[in-house]
Amino acid sequence: MTLSPKPKGKAASGSVVDRMQALVAEDMAAVEDILAARAASPVAVIPDLSGYIVSAGGKRLRPMLTLMAAHAVGKPNHSTHVLAAAVEFIHTATLLHDDVVDESDLRRGKPAAKAIWGEKASILVGDFLFARAFNLLVETRSLAILDRLATASTTIAEGEVRQLAAMSQRDLPTEEYLTIIEAKTGALFEAAAETGALSAGGDAFADAFATYGKNLGLAFQIIDDVLDYGGTTAVIGKSVGDDFRECKITLPVIIAKRRGSDEDRAFWDRVMNPETQVDTDLAHAVHLIRATGAAEATIQEAEAYAALAKAALRTLPESPYREALEDLADFCVSRAF
Repeated sequence: MTLSPKPKGKAASGSVVDRMQALVAEDMAAVEDILAARAASPVAVIPDLSGYIVSAGGKRLRPMLTLMAAHAVGKPNHSTHVLAAAVEFIHTATLLHDDVVDESDLRRGKPAAKAIWGEKASILVGDFLFARAFNLLVETRSLAILDRLATASTTIAEGEVRQLAAMSQRDLPTEEYLTIIEAKTGALFEAAAETGALSAGGDAFADAFATYGKNLGLAFQIIDDVLDYGGTTAVIGKSVGDDFRECKITLPVIIAKRRGSDEDRAFWDRVMNPETQVDTDLAHAVHLIRATGAAEATIQEAEAYAALAKAALRTLPESPYREALEDLADFCVSRAF
């Protein structure tokens, strides 16, 4: 099931991520070694559970972003590698916590860790990975990098709490939705890109990478939210319809409700309440997202943020790394096609 009839541009295929992986292959090998070593612990459940979710891998977009930023302005070093590993540990820790809060059964197409080891173990191992991340950040010997990732971690937690509070609201303003996803997703993308540049001596380009990362993260999350109403588990790494079943008010819902009839708005009010939603409601929700043009409008919003991300890179010297980062912004949006 797709949301639009055809892909746009050369970034529509997985070739963009493949190209990025090739550009930083040697660096990523070093990062993977650090991840494996630092996920170890004499407490048996920790390496078992952390190894399970870390080895699930995904695309490793955030640590790759750190490495690409470093290459775009200079040369990555050991500090860049431990920083990239720390970024991935922070991301992985948030996934473990999210799956408990959201009651998700799948993660990256596999059973969520909580379904195997239980919710308590998932939360505690998530805490362990957060702690490991900050062990790694200390090794960079950069207070600026440590401060930036500490701030991002705080912002992510605040975003999660804001989203939890928003679930009790009948109508969520678009501005509040954007504030939530900027905190939940944009903050780590922003910090990953900015600190990658800092680690390679690219202080002059740090602000440009911060802007790039924030807008890339917003585009990425907006597309994830629309894919919940028409994507595949392979693309979004979770069960399709999870956001709907969890009664999360995301941008496609906000737009569909605003554009719909009185009857449509009554439908959304009912189904965004876990006590009155029923299993058969998802199909009608998908229909309304499409019939009102909410899917298309949501994708256009993501395209606008992707354009802002690419514009932020214009001050960088031309290189294969800059080109790949520009294409990555297009790729994030092309997942919806």
